[in-house]
Amino acid sequence: MAGSSGTQSMQQWAGLLRSIAVYYGNPLKLRRMQRFYAQFIAPGDLCFDLGAHVGNRLFVWSRLGARVIGIEPQPACIALLRRWYGRSPSITLVEEAVGAEPGQATLMVSARTPTVTTLSQEWIDAVRQSDSFAAVRWEGAAAVKVTTLDDLIARFGAPAFCKIDVEGFELEVLRGLSQPLAALSFEYIPAAREMALACLDRLAMLGRYEFNWSPGEQHRLQSAQWLDAGAMAGWLAALTEESGSGDIYARRAG
Repeated sequence: MAGSSGTQSMQQWAGLLRSIAVYYGNPLKLRRMQRFYAQFIAPGDLCFDLGAHVGNRLFVWSRLGARVIGIEPQPACIALLRRWYGRSPSITLVEEAVGAEPGQATLMVSARTPTVTTLSQEWIDAVRQSDSFAAVRWEGAAAVKVTTLDDLIARFGAPAFCKIDVEGFELEVLRGLSQPLAALSFEYIPAAREMALACLDRLAMLGRYEFNWSPGEQHRLQSAQWLDAGAMAGWLAALTEESGSGDIYARRAG
């Protein structure tokens, strides 16, 4: 058992090193990300990074002068974030997951690819049908504390921008929110498009939003005009596996 645990730990750190290379290895990409987020984030703004992972958003948003709350339940990731950002006066780290209600949940861990560690078995079942996830394994589990967006807002205030990247748990996160936010983003994946469509419906219950999207880590909005919920849903429904994943951006309309 000790050997198996040690192997999994080595795989997890190898996975984190790959993430560090991907998310920090290109200074031009970081500068482009900073320019992109400047349209949502002004100096002094409060921002939530749900699923902070290795913290590239913490890095970029703090450079924009924001006050950042980084929420991350993975023990290896939060250990890394505390080492790098734990002394920053503008960054607060929270070792919790976010869901529809407070409590505890089981985090399904992919040691080799920690970016797809998730709380959602339904999401795992959906993405396993995609060729791009064929080699992914979720071989570990960890009990984690779960909070809600409403609770985070009660603790820290309402964010000007909130990134939600929680591998298929985005709808549960939004179910734990009872008020509209100024702007936010959530992930879309063609194999699990129903989840993104449900997020659109949930946001419509909270307020009137308009939408745009950015594929992968491009950080470039793809539509010259922001779309209403119906047009965004139509675009999502037309996705194919070859379309790839990315993020949908939502901002309060009117």
